[in-house]
Amino acid sequence: MTRKTQSIGLAIVICTLPLAGCGLSSRDRKTQIPDDVKTTPAEQKKAKVLKQIDRNFQNPQAHFKLGQLYQDDGLWTHAANEYRIALNFDPAYKQAQAARIKVLMQLGDNTKAEFLADEYMSQASTSAAGSLNLALAFQKQQLDDYALDCYQRALRLAPNSAKINRQIAYYYLSKNDTARGKDYLMRSFDLDWNQPEVAGELGRLDVEIQIPRKTQKHTKKLDKIVEQSDKEMVP
Repeated sequence: MTRKTQSIGLAIVICTLPLAGCGLSSRDRKTQIPDDVKTTPAEQKKAKVLKQIDRNFQNPQAHFKLGQLYQDDGLWTHAANEYRIALNFDPAYKQAQAARIKVLMQLGDNTKAEFLADEYMSQASTSAAGSLNLALAFQKQQLDDYALDCYQRALRLAPNSAKINRQIAYYYLSKNDTARGKDYLMRSFDLDWNQPEVAGELGRLDVEIQIPRKTQKHTKKLDKIVEQSDKEMVP
């Protein structure tokens, strides 16, 4: 037998061995993928969002979600681009606005961030609800100064909002400004005393509070009780 013939025979024997992998099906190859190279939960989320975008590119929520995933990974340029796309399809998308400002700051483009922040706040300033929603979005991105500005704009449009007063109070308390925090909490409680969390916070700040007694407006039920009692007393 020649050396060439021996080589061919050896190759045939190797390929017929069951564990060598020459005849593995695609299913068998998948099961042999090591655990450490399987996709991570973050990659799975990203793949899911990308499928949503493939189905409907004009979905602003999907682009925002993808932007968040990029932002979490520190891919700020990619994140900024997704937030920009989201705002192209929904210009009033407050969460995307605040997130875009955040990543621009992370990229060091403070000039553009400040310009856009002023623009977004100006657009929202015609509505208390718009300013409040933008404030909450800024707060989620830990852009506290912008959040306070929006809260104050909302309060000027709705000075009797207990919730806005409460949010401003929490802002000042987070900055260890107890005096102003306490002041806004008391205003909030005066506007709506049915706020257990505000009452509890005031208690922790050693503020004595009194819950006003509720005046009964509808007295028909009480009248019936008296009338029934009168009938029972008749001999």
